[in-house]
Amino acid sequence: MAVEYAPRGLLGVLTPQANTTVEPELMALLPPGVAMVNARMTSAKTTIVARLLDYLAALEAWSDQFANAPVGAIAFACTGASYYAGVAEEEAAVARISAARGVPFITAGHAVRDAFHALGARRIGLVSPYPQDLTGAAAAYWQAMGFEVVRISGSALEDGGFHPIYAMSGEGAHQALMALDPAGLDAIAMLGTGMPTLAPIQRTPFHGGVPVLSCMLALAWRSVCALDGAAPSGENLLAWVRGEGWGRRYLARRVGGGGRPD
Repeated sequence: MAVEYAPRGLLGVLTPQANTTVEPELMALLPPGVAMVNARMTSAKTTIVARLLDYLAALEAWSDQFANAPVGAIAFACTGASYYAGVAEEEAAVARISAARGVPFITAGHAVRDAFHALGARRIGLVSPYPQDLTGAAAAYWQAMGFEVVRISGSALEDGGFHPIYAMSGEGAHQALMALDPAGLDAIAMLGTGMPTLAPIQRTPFHGGVPVLSCMLALAWRSVCALDGAAPSGENLLAWVRGEGWGRRYLARRVGGGGRPD
């Protein structure tokens, strides 16, 4: 069933409660004919780890917010929960929600994994906005997925911001990308759905010839593949990396809002 603004497919998106990046980046990334409906995941837990695991534990409740909206896929726009829960628990959650809702359930972690596989990447570099413990959990997650984490670059967090990751600038994220030595890497991933990554990727889609991904770009790409019923491919993914389609939409939103083009 198609709805007026989603003849190509409707995507249900699960977003952490204070994340200010997911919706704006998806609005630029999703192609014409694809629309999204968003549901906020909330938690009263006071620590980052407990809050992230809370999101994963209550996926049924968050997914039920879509009620009978004809979503063709559900995107879980949170990577930290996957890092702390681990590969096996994430796989179980994906299988559980996919079966319950009858549509593909795509985590940001699985989307990046599929992107690496589409590129034939094994040796990877990471740009992390996280504190040390979460960066360590992320590295362990990717290693458990079968990738070799060769290098990690950290990004400077915004002091005094309402949330250190969500308050980051695209310029800061780009500087962290440029600080990563691309030698010997097959792909680079900018981690987190809260770090703004479209400006860095638009400016530097290939760092030293190495394709640059982000969790949000990979999640949008993989979700559109699911809605279209298309197999993920390296050729299709590289078009996204180059900003074909979304680059113009991003620039129009950025300049239209008074920002400077990157």
